Amino acid sequence: MQVVVGSGSVGTAIALRVAEAGEEVRVVTRSGGGPEHPLVSRVAADAGDAAELLRIAEGASVIYNCANPQYHAWPTDWPPIADALLRAAEANDAVLAITGNLYGYGPVTQPMTEDMPLAATTVKGRVRAKMWQDALASRVRAFEVRSSDWIGPRYSLISQALPAMREGRTAWLPAPLDVPHTYTYTADAARTLVELAKHERAWGRAWHTPSPAPMTARRLLTRAAELAGLPAPRLRAYPQVAVRGAALFDKMAKEFLEIRYQHARPFVMDSSRVTAEFGLTATPLDEAIRETVRSA
Repeated sequence: MQVVVGSGSVGTAIALRVAEAGEEVRVVTRSGGGPEHPLVSRVAADAGDAAELLRIAEGASVIYNCANPQYHAWPTDWPPIADALLRAAEANDAVLAITGNLYGYGPVTQPMTEDMPLAATTVKGRVRAKMWQDALASRVRAFEVRSSDWIGPRYSLISQALPAMREGRTAWLPAPLDVPHTYTYTADAARTLVELAKHERAWGRAWHTPSPAPMTARRLLTRAAELAGLPAPRLRAYPQVAVRGAALFDKMAKEFLEIRYQHARPFVMDSSRVTAEFGLTATPLDEAIRETVRSA
């Protein structure tokens, strides 16, 4: 039996992939939601409650951390969740597969590799870096798969801009449009987590999800419009002063300001290691975009 904490795009894809391979899955969320499948059971619970998670995860061989606390609540919500997951994994001698991101590296001036130091300068980046450091310091067989901003049906640049694009309106975005950036398909993150959970040589290390070549936001959304049969999109970036003004009243805008460095200059992830060691490659870009547009 395997346990998936969280039922966003990655958690849902993991649960279905494991279930379709014939293994029982328990999906843990606050609401009790998750995908429907004969081998998937959905459990309503607070993943930060260590005692409750221990009970739910009894007998698990792999535990996937796909939780997604509210952006502004990372400093308060992530520590108890991360601690509960470590305890549950240790108690069951389970592999802990962590869905990670690039925040821990901090501002960079070169393509990110897994060997780079975790030099985060932001609150959210330090939270994520400490989660990984705590996992390494534990007795748990843990690994982390880090991804960049998503291509996927939820919380992605495409899903954000698509409603305006479909209506022929200008899509306003909070970040510069013409800076190279790595984007990661959510299904590739799920596939990488499931595959690496099987391999002992993956444990105790961080890995980057195989991702397409970096591109600008303008290029990504223009290609999405082409594949969706839409006119060339009209795209505008909010002036930084407007984002700062919104941050006075909006929690998400305030949090975005902290990591705006990821969009103000090239933000490129090197995922060649996982390809070289495990043969995993990124889904073709057009296929990832088509699926995102279909699902969004």
